[in-house]
Amino acid sequence: MNNQHPESQVVRRQSAPRLSFEPAAIYEYPEHLRPFLRELPAVPGVYLFHSDSDTMPLYIGKSVNIRSRVLSHLRTADEAAMLRQSRRITWICTAGEIGALLLEARLIKEQQPLFNKRLRRTRQLCSLQLTDRTVQVVYAREVDFSQTPHLFGLFAHRRAALQALQSLADEQKLCYGLLGLEPLSRGRACFRSALKRCAGACCGKESPDAHQLRLQEALERLRVICWPWKSAIALKESTAELTQYHIINNWLWLGAVSTLDEATTLARMPAGFDHDGYKILCRPVMSGQYEIIELDPENAPASS
Repeated sequence: MNNQHPESQVVRRQSAPRLSFEPAAIYEYPEHLRPFLRELPAVPGVYLFHSDSDTMPLYIGKSVNIRSRVLSHLRTADEAAMLRQSRRITWICTAGEIGALLLEARLIKEQQPLFNKRLRRTRQLCSLQLTDRTVQVVYAREVDFSQTPHLFGLFAHRRAALQALQSLADEQKLCYGLLGLEPLSRGRACFRSALKRCAGACCGKESPDAHQLRLQEALERLRVICWPWKSAIALKESTAELTQYHIINNWLWLGAVSTLDEATTLARMPAGFDHDGYKILCRPVMSGQYEIIELDPENAPASS
């Protein structure tokens, strides 16, 4: 005989685990996109998933193989919401990965796709500037990052810049007070010195010169490289199918042309520092593995 009180049975039934379903669990292969798959090229470039809107794509991506990358989206349930809203797929071919990266970054900033969560426009871009023995946060809206020396790191906002400086101080046992991260009383050791987290430049245990040298060495790996040319350049990128010349000035990608005869107009365009352009272009431009042609904006392109 069951002697349990009926209320205990009710409680037991109410506490039974409930099954939950993620939207992706009802994923179905997007048959409505199949007609677009036949034409997808297996070359570098940018691809766009569109909804019914002609002005705002759902998602923009890039790949060295457009066909392979787009098909990978269609095989996963994690992107079911985006695929259900997609009505068509378009693409733009480029001459290589650099062109794909640059075009993707530009299109995302211009069109702000719903499902892209990175490469958004940074409104408070800032850097750490080393001047004499002080470090200060400077902003791209006030300082030309492409021409200003002794800048270290690119950060989305002031808090991120100061957090990076604090991390370097912790790593190298630098003095928060001398770096301006906290108040410092003259002639007195900082609090972190007593904890042996500061090497003691604040109280004479370490010379100011030694402290400065360690700061410079720690910052060096974050150095922002000034634009090395007087004007715009053309970076040549090519595959068997396509050749493009990327016109770049002050780390800003001005566009791509198929011949150098078309470069002069782009080279004359105003060019301010671009965060995404710097991240994408600095290594390939400085590596020496690509042909670089320095451009004279007033005349025909000059041979390098």
